[in-house]
Formats: sequence, structure tokens, C-alpha cells
Amino acid sequence: MSAVRILGIDPGLGITGYGVIEKERGVLRYVASGRVRSNPSHALAERLNAILEGLAQVIASYDPAECAVEKVFVNVNPQSTLLLGQARGAAICAAVLARLPVAEYTALQVKQAVVGLGHARKEQVQEMVKRLLKLPAAPGADAADALACAICHAHGGMGLGAIPTSGRRVRAGRIA
Repeated sequence: MSAVRILGIDPGLGITGYGVIEKERGVLRYVASGRVRSNPSHALAERLNAILEGLAQVIASYDPAECAVEKVFVNVNPQSTLLLGQARGAAICAAVLARLPVAEYTALQVKQAVVGLGHARKEQVQEMVKRLLKLPAAPGADAADALACAICHAHGGMGLGAIPTSGRRVRAGRIA
């Protein structure tokens, strides 16, 4: 069985985090991570294009076989939620144009799969990513979230996403 390379994406209009890992026989290996930035002084279309082109370069450089993208959460500010959704759309388009299968996970699913707690803090996610990938230091928040998304996908989307929750309440990252 050969290694599967997975690209994880944490979309954002200003900063989109990415993380690339490999999974072979249940062992995860860090490949790369970083951020794609868009210029806040540019028009929205240009910013979305920066995300699309930046992720296209990442895909061309690291040649992943699969892609995992974090789903948008509903923010207090509807305008911020719409902008985040558009950034997420640009990220998904980059993967689709490269003919990558795209899986989507909520932040709750990612945190549940990586930390074991759906409402884990960013620092907890960073520390678990560091441990799971045997990194010398915790990655930055954007890269850690993207790597966590890739790890969630590598684990088969385990966590709340693998458990049918319809008709049940989810509280504090647990099914009630």
C-alpha cells in the first residue's frame, strides 16, 4: 500500500492555511504547511483569485491525492460569514480544478478527531498536531488548523462526523 498525500485547508479571506501530510499504513508524516495571504486593500475578486492561485501552486508543488476543507461556521456578523464562504469557495475551486476529491469537515469534527474534544482551544489543537506529526514545535494557528483538517481526513473523518447525530443534541463537543 502506497502513501496517500492529503492537503488540508483552513480557509480565510485574509489568510488561508494549508497543510500537507502523508498517511501510509496508519502512520502520519508531515510534508509541508503554510499560509496563502490576500491583500486586504485589493478588491474582493482579486483576493479570491490570490487564494485560488496560491492553493493551485501548493497543489502543483506537493501533488496531493485528496483534499480536506474546513466547513464555514456561522459567525455573529453575517458579512464576515459570507466573505469566509467565498474564500472557502475559492479554496474548493483550486482543488476541483486539480481534479482532487474534496471532503468537508466542521471545526467540531476536526477538533473531535484530533484532540478528542469538539470545543478544544486553538492551543490544544496546535499541541496535538505537533505530537501526532512529531514536529519539533507547534505550527502556527492557520497551519495547525489545516494540518488538523488533513489529520481528521486521514483518520477517516472520525469524530462526530462518523457518528449519526440526527435527532440528537450535541453539547460541549459531546452527543447528548
